[in-house]
Amino acid sequence: MTVFAPFAADSDYFDADQQFMLNLRVSDIEELATRLDASGIPVERRDEWNTAEYGTFARIHDPEGLAIELWQPPAG
Repeated sequence: MTVFAPFAADSDYFDADQQFMLNLRVSDIEELATRLDASGIPVERRDEWNTAEYGTFARIHDPEGLAIELWQPPAG
């Protein structure tokens, strides 16, 4: 399934110069983040991104510095 969900133009959820952000749904975000970190790929995590309603989030960046969001939906 592919979903496109635009943010408001004045959103501060990601950098203002970035017009879109790729969001990848993952099944075990902690294990993936550990493997990425071990491979030298920095993983950004913030407690305020995570909610019981929407799940757990982390970000990595592509070679050009654009954010790629990793998302694990809540269990249940």
